[in-house]
Amino acid sequence: MNKLGLTLGLCLIASVAFGQKKAVSEALKLAKDAKPNFAEARTKIKGALEHDETKNDAKTWYTAGQIEDLQFTAENTKQILGQQPNEAVMYDALLNVYPYFKKANELDNLPDAKGKVKPKFSKDIKSTLKANLSYYLNGGAYFFDQKDYKKTLDFFNQYIEIADSKLMKEGEKPEEAGVDSIYLLANYYAAIAASQLNDHAIAIEAMKRASKLDYKKNDMLQYLAEEYKLSGDTVNFQKTLEDGMAIFPKEEYFIMNLISIYINSEQNEKAVEYINTAIKNDPSNAQLHDVAGRIYESGLKDYEKAEEFFKKAVELDGENAESQSNLGRIYFNQGVTQLDEANNISDVKKYNEEKEKARDLFRKALPYFEKAFQLNPNASDNKMALRSIYYNLEMGDKFEEMDKIMNGNN
Repeated sequence: MNKLGLTLGLCLIASVAFGQKKAVSEALKLAKDAKPNFAEARTKIKGALEHDETKNDAKTWYTAGQIEDLQFTAENTKQILGQQPNEAVMYDALLNVYPYFKKANELDNLPDAKGKVKPKFSKDIKSTLKANLSYYLNGGAYFFDQKDYKKTLDFFNQYIEIADSKLMKEGEKPEEAGVDSIYLLANYYAAIAASQLNDHAIAIEAMKRASKLDYKKNDMLQYLAEEYKLSGDTVNFQKTLEDGMAIFPKEEYFIMNLISIYINSEQNEKAVEYINTAIKNDPSNAQLHDVAGRIYESGLKDYEKAEEFFKKAVELDGENAESQSNLGRIYFNQGVTQLDEANNISDVKKYNEEKEKARDLFRKALPYFEKAFQLNPNASDNKMALRSIYYNLEMGDKFEEMDKIMNGNN
């Protein structure tokens, strides 16, 4: 009795296993039929993928990938024939192919009972993936237009993973090695898609990968730095800026952000070191000289050096309102200080001498503030400085005119 029960049990197990293997074949037949039923095919293969007797069989996973590839091909054939495919269905199917094929290839390359590896499906898997590879970029572009950035990223990530896989590189000739333009685009647009997901970790990972390649590296390092900044990772934000400046020493984004970090942390000497390096690399850049002047003025209180740099900035770009105003401010502030000192002197002769020194400084400041006002008449600091200068230089008409402007009467 016990022996009979055991025998029946084994038959039952064998029957169930056989049923699942039959389901694999039936699923593929449904997908290959003249009128394919992909929904039913997926239902049948899903059971085999989950059953203990077939879920570790390479053929099961390979068949699942084939079903997806057959639906992709069916829709893509319409496109080739000039008909309108269902793009959502087509690209969803393509997106499903690789995960199944990847698992099938892993199982297909496991050693058998004798310790030998005899893959049955790897060659066909490679052939299919290679034939479809360029369509992964199309799929990414399609879902990007749909604003489905998660699927966009999935497509580009799959392209990159397939291209980098051991399966695809196996047998590759030395002259075929290297990075092609499509691979560069996939990495770049994967990073762009990732930036739309509001997930800093995902975006940073994609941007780090893309920034290692020689395609829009400057842009990608800037995107990466911004992502670190947004995520609150100040250490990697600064490091990425430093890496970027080392590669692109003329890029203002890196130098300006680094200098801002150093100024805010009162590392003024470090800020000077970086701005001087930047000026050495790009000596005709007026903005760099202007920034250097501000560091010396506000951070180091070295007004003589600040004047020197502001003068150079104005010389290089006389149409920059800020540089004109900055140079004027150097003289104006000195004039205010000189006038305060004069007002504390009781000796009339000495007072007049010191007051005239202040007026000389206001005269030096005047043309720069007038130019700054001409370039940017809305800047309140320029108007306030001009009104004060006109007053101290006893330029009554000009003072009244500026006073009216400031009070909104002109």
